[in-house]
Amino acid sequence: MTSDLFTLIFLIAIFIYMTILLWLNIRQNKAIIQSFDKVPNEFRKEITLKDHQKATEYTQAKLKLNHFEVIFSTTILLLWTLGGGLDYLDNIWQEQTDNILYAGVGFIVSLIMLGSLIDLPFSVYRTFILEQKFGFNQTNIKTFITDLLKGALLVLVIGLPLIYAILYLMDTMSEYWWFYVWLVLIVFSLLIFWLYPTYIAPIFNQFKPLDNIELKTKINNLLERTGFRSDGIFVMNGSKRSSHANAYFTGIGKNKRIVFFDTLIKNMSDNEVQAILAHELGHCHHRHVIKHMISSFITSLLGLALLSYLINQNWFFHGLGISHPSNHSALILFTLTIPVFSFLITPINNYLSRKYEFEADVFATKHTNANDLVSSLVKLYRDNAIILAPDYMYSYFHDSHPSALIRINQIKTYK
Repeated sequence: MTSDLFTLIFLIAIFIYMTILLWLNIRQNKAIIQSFDKVPNEFRKEITLKDHQKATEYTQAKLKLNHFEVIFSTTILLLWTLGGGLDYLDNIWQEQTDNILYAGVGFIVSLIMLGSLIDLPFSVYRTFILEQKFGFNQTNIKTFITDLLKGALLVLVIGLPLIYAILYLMDTMSEYWWFYVWLVLIVFSLLIFWLYPTYIAPIFNQFKPLDNIELKTKINNLLERTGFRSDGIFVMNGSKRSSHANAYFTGIGKNKRIVFFDTLIKNMSDNEVQAILAHELGHCHHRHVIKHMISSFITSLLGLALLSYLINQNWFFHGLGISHPSNHSALILFTLTIPVFSFLITPINNYLSRKYEFEADVFATKHTNANDLVSSLVKLYRDNAIILAPDYMYSYFHDSHPSALIRINQIKTYK
């Protein structure tokens, strides 16, 4: 393959990628407009027309922002690649040092930081304008800046050693470097997953043991009869940043935590909280987390094997605007461009994820009351301003969870 031909293929792929994303946004917008003045029959008792219309307007606002983000991010990708941005940044670092490994680490870290700066206006708008407009934002400027600084520090503390290790292995392990990098990524992923509940998450949020004795007793009874153990039941100060509510079960091995947002505890009954937890336990029971991890490990192995082929092809570099091929430029080119080429298979991943959600719902209804699960989900849809019936094509590409209408109707069959 020639570099010119690959450039043409890349441009066609980008055009298809951007066109589909914008088309899906248009479909979604049309679907929610059609239901603007009418709450679906299944939700009329629980969700008012005002709440329904708020969800519609909130979704429309996010779609408008995403519409612009798609066009902007595609333009930035073209500037980084065919526009010569990556090549220019790479040359700057290679002029600073003769050590290609140090130059590669500097190139990647600076690219990450530049990417964060480019995305900063969107983060500011999303937090202080869009979320603020609809009453969800609780983040102040101090917290926002502190989060940015903490995130940057984590990139340096955690990311730097990983980037160095990957580039070192690519440079020293000859043709089988990709397999050794894969092993490092597996160990790193498992380590982060184990460390996150106890050491990383508390950097950004406060976690306090659940002090509602009655609810704690009910949860412990649920854990006992379902055969689960955890390292504790905690309430996170999610209201510090947003009024959105959530809950999750995190960690591996003995280092597991049950975490509820304080906003969820505040707005749910004890039985509804139990039902939400039972759903999360359903994911553990069916080993969905492990299945997701295995799937991601297999995908990363295939991706690295593909990169090991592309790294020896001059057309891959020259066709994407890199004049001097290197391991670090190959790694970045692959990371930036693979979403463009793999986008069409995302519905498969979303289908599997939605299947897991249904399985977790079945588990929850076996160990708690199905009506409590339904009412808790309806409150989450209402309080988080989630639309009830999205466009089905948009949902296939974007939603890892079943739509509200489909999910609630399915749960009702489990009773």
